[in-house]
Amino acid sequence: MNAPVATGLPHWEVAEGLVPYETALARMEERVAAIRAGTAEELVWLVEHPPTYTAGTSATPEGLVDPRFPVFRAGRGGQWTYHGPGQRTGYVMLDLTRRGRDVRAYVHNLEEWLIRALWRFNVRGERREGRVGIWVEDRARGTEDKIAAIGVRVTRWVSWHGVALNVDPDLGHFGGIVPCGISQHGVTSLHRLGVLATMEEVDAALMGAWGEVFG
Repeated sequence: MNAPVATGLPHWEVAEGLVPYETALARMEERVAAIRAGTAEELVWLVEHPPTYTAGTSATPEGLVDPRFPVFRAGRGGQWTYHGPGQRTGYVMLDLTRRGRDVRAYVHNLEEWLIRALWRFNVRGERREGRVGIWVEDRARGTEDKIAAIGVRVTRWVSWHGVALNVDPDLGHFGGIVPCGISQHGVTSLHRLGVLATMEEVDAALMGAWGEVFG
């Protein structure tokens, strides 16, 4: 069951427990069709998955280094991504016809949403030219690592898939793939950066930042 969160439009839901990836795909597809038909409102669905590797439309076989977890073709843009416990995945289903039909602007807004949510924990998330996702400098380790991934699909101007923010996942699980096709940089999480936020606190930050970006 999902616990609805009343925050106005779009509707928000926070899933309880771990949602199998195939269940999420089926539910998103059904909801997107209903939004297109005008029988359902827009939805932001916050979930956690069991350990899973997903391949975007640009994924190559070389990017799957060690298929230790179930592998799914996601149908979204991008390359390889890991989902698992301790990572907040946000599936964003919006009617882009009402929002300007600009996919590039939509992705930019997803990035800004994550950046503003991270800033609530005094974490400076940044974009990087030529790299998808949100990046942070870990000065203690002298690295620049990815803290959030973005992968979207748009069907008849309704968006699905979305973002994945690392709160406290097992970062070793990312070793089975080349995350987003980028091998020269690592991945990090809020807890790795010393921010011991709960998932509930992260959800509150995402909800609070939403209106600043999407109105």
